[in-house]
Amino acid sequence: MNNRGTLVIEQASFRYAENPWSLDVPALRFGAQRMTCIVGPNGSGKSTLLRIAAGLLIPATGHVELEGKPLAGLSRRAIAQRVGFLPQESPPLFDYTVNTVVQMGRYAHTDWLGSIDPEGARAIDEAIAAVGLTHLRKRPLSQLSGGERRRALIAAVLAQTPNVLLMDEPTAALDIHHAVAVMRLLAKLGEGGQSVVIVTHELNLAALFAERLIMLVNGRIIADGTPQQVIAPDVLHVAYGNDVFVREHPETGGPLVVARRDIPVAGGSIHA
Repeated sequence: MNNRGTLVIEQASFRYAENPWSLDVPALRFGAQRMTCIVGPNGSGKSTLLRIAAGLLIPATGHVELEGKPLAGLSRRAIAQRVGFLPQESPPLFDYTVNTVVQMGRYAHTDWLGSIDPEGARAIDEAIAAVGLTHLRKRPLSQLSGGERRRALIAAVLAQTPNVLLMDEPTAALDIHHAVAVMRLLAKLGEGGQSVVIVTHELNLAALFAERLIMLVNGRIIADGTPQQVIAPDVLHVAYGNDVFVREHPETGGPLVVARRDIPVAGGSIHA
């Protein structure tokens, strides 16, 4: 059996200290679809789930398997050779250039001196080109826009050439043109055999590009299926109340989420 790019979460639960909220995931398997998007309202546990999948958080119960092996038994270097993780927020970096930031993505494939081999150099060049930053590769981060810095961090993950890509809000801070370009790129990587799992609040981009959507609400999966199955009125009502409704995408015929302008009769307070 070919386990390349497979990631399995079994009976995983997680709770933050002194917080009644908990995440409970009976079973999830990634790898069969070219792109999976995890969606849901704020505080639903999307980022927590992704960090468990990356081995950055240890579940209180259950386990995670990466390509048929227990994730807990692998070194961070071994995980980094197979899994690329983009956090929602990145810690402040020194004022490195784009090229240096993307080179850091190859650390798991370098020797103890940090040498970049020809394969690594190609991966770096291709990753920078893929996010449209070749002309800015020598530019320090301080001279980039927020969206350009985000694309540089995406390139660093791509340069890892991982079998599994776990990305938390990759389109955050990007304009619609670059957001769509990133989603097209990630979908293409999925078609090429990499497993792509994305956390996003962009329901319409998720419905447009992902084969599979997982709706997470208050630490529980309430829907898991195609965009048509998950971006459905009954599911959205549970997740977002009456503030959105569904229309048909004019190009694809798939679901399109539209926000309501007026407060629905049943409520719509920001505190709801």
